[in-house]
Amino acid sequence: MDGTLLRSTATIELARQMGQLKAGREIEKKWVEEKISDTDFWLRLLDICKGATAADLDEAFQNAPWMKGIAGTFADIRSRGEEVIVISQSPTFFVRGLELWGADETYGSAVELGSPLGDSATLMPEEKVAITESALAARSLSADDCVVYGDSSSDVGLFKAFSHTVAVNPTPILAPLAATSYVGTDIREAYAMGRQLLPASTRKQSEQGSPN
Repeated sequence: MDGTLLRSTATIELARQMGQLKAGREIEKKWVEEKISDTDFWLRLLDICKGATAADLDEAFQNAPWMKGIAGTFADIRSRGEEVIVISQSPTFFVRGLELWGADETYGSAVELGSPLGDSATLMPEEKVAITESALAARSLSADDCVVYGDSSSDVGLFKAFSHTVAVNPTPILAPLAATSYVGTDIREAYAMGRQLLPASTRKQSEQGSPN
């Protein structure tokens, strides 16, 4: 989600909403520099969000700098009998908001306001692959029926496991692994590139409104 659908991070946007943008940027910086653990990162974020109301969370989500066209893209996917699954390392309570815009399923790190933090809260990169493979198996679909979108190192496993991949404003480590890349601010354009990666038979079937 962060970097692919959101032109920021959930942490930064939550911190901004709570009037603690400096603190949010600081924990992001320390985590990138590997100066704090995942657990420390989440504990600091939860401290920033301490006292946040439902209205605060909604405003942080709604006011965030999202890519253009997300709801319309999700609607188009679902109109073809297909499904949208969002898998992110951001907190579950933030990622869940995308269900209101049409995502069928959302997965995030096991971080919830008001709940104890587990020892392995972070949704790891390998879990992205496992979740995707499980979702396909549950629907009797193959890897050829799936288009994967991502932007950073946490998506490397996905881009190695699947061939239909679209790198969205990618980091240098991911770009070489992608079937195609998009740089811009409109997810509809990246989505159009992704549809072209599907087999011709799949594209034709979906355009007729039938599930893959």
